Amino acid sequence: MKKVLYYDCFCGISGDMNLGALLDLGVEEDYLRHELSKLNLEAEYEFQVKKDNKKGITGTRVDVLLKNAAHTHQNEHHHNGHHHHEAPTSHESDNYHTHHVHRNLKDIETIIINSSLNNRVKKLSLAIFMKVAGAEAKVHGKPLHEVHFHEVGAVDSIVDIVGAAVCIDYLKVDKIMASSVQVGGGFVKCAHGIIPVPAPATVEILKDIPVKSGIVPFETTTPTGAAILAANVAVFTDQMDFSIEKIGYGIGHRELEIPNVLRIYLGYENKDVTREDQYILETNIDDMNPELYGYIEEKLFAEGALDVYKTAISMKKGRAATKLSILVNEENEKSVLDIIFRETTSIGVRKYKVEKIMLPRDFEKVCTQYGNVTIKNAYYQGEKVKYKPEYEDCRRIAIEKNIPIARVYREVSKMMEGGNYDK
Repeated sequence: MKKVLYYDCFCGISGDMNLGALLDLGVEEDYLRHELSKLNLEAEYEFQVKKDNKKGITGTRVDVLLKNAAHTHQNEHHHNGHHHHEAPTSHESDNYHTHHVHRNLKDIETIIINSSLNNRVKKLSLAIFMKVAGAEAKVHGKPLHEVHFHEVGAVDSIVDIVGAAVCIDYLKVDKIMASSVQVGGGFVKCAHGIIPVPAPATVEILKDIPVKSGIVPFETTTPTGAAILAANVAVFTDQMDFSIEKIGYGIGHRELEIPNVLRIYLGYENKDVTREDQYILETNIDDMNPELYGYIEEKLFAEGALDVYKTAISMKKGRAATKLSILVNEENEKSVLDIIFRETTSIGVRKYKVEKIMLPRDFEKVCTQYGNVTIKNAYYQGEKVKYKPEYEDCRRIAIEKNIPIARVYREVSKMMEGGNYDK
């Protein structure tokens, strides 16, 4: 059973909504505070957590308040339609920064690396920062370490990003998934004038990630939120294919027509079997030199065919013939067709979609008296139901030791049934 975390970004994601939702899901607040204290930045911020409600949905709201920031920058940001914490990175106003320390990527790396956080959290925090930093550098046309990160340089972003890494590490999930990401729409005022939503840095970070836009005329996804997804999520899909155990709501700071919340599910994928769509390509051949089949088969496997098999058939006018069938996935279909049309006498191929149902499998090595043999195990409903020694290993041993191959198979069976083998 795989433990799954699923981000439902129907109203986007920001750093503070993410922390709120993860705390709501069950990460202990004291644990998070204790880990964040390892950054030694408490003099600069105050971390507030409270229950809150948006459009009848109750969840957890997180505020990171900067201690030494002058009152004016808060006003200025609310005036721009932004809570200071959700301001997009690529267009902060410069006078706002005079209120607290400028930090660049090097400074942030130093703070994280020199802290006593565990290595997994350090690595993940730096990976998230690199997503934002790379986008900023690209948007501003500067080398990575020369960019002065505006939002990234602010303490609230350090807290958001390291906090995200701490919570994700705490939950110890096997897989992180997300829906397509709502980015909002409209325009936002900033020091440089008016820029479109999503902000350039946000779009840069969300490259190759499915997005939706325009549900409200505001920015719903910030660069920090986008970077948390980009660095952690393995699969983006709107299909939820798991059982839900817990649900957390992170409350945002805006009043919108839709609930300004981030929903995160914690659940389990209990897959007894994997289902995959694949294709069969087949062609009937009655006029080719049979010597060529072996050569063509090798080439098909080399180009990614999953299986190749031949069936003896009778065609019109009593001709003995061969049906050549190839199992292939979508990515390798083109290269397999190239081989069929260039190397065989076929001038047409039938293609149909098949659903392949597979047992989960893994590999282990068994040490026999003759040498190591790789074993393929297959599982059904969590239980190992069969195993099979890899033919190539058995063949190699039989030839090297000059013994019958059946003896190698017997030896492996003895080791497996006796359970006396090294994993």
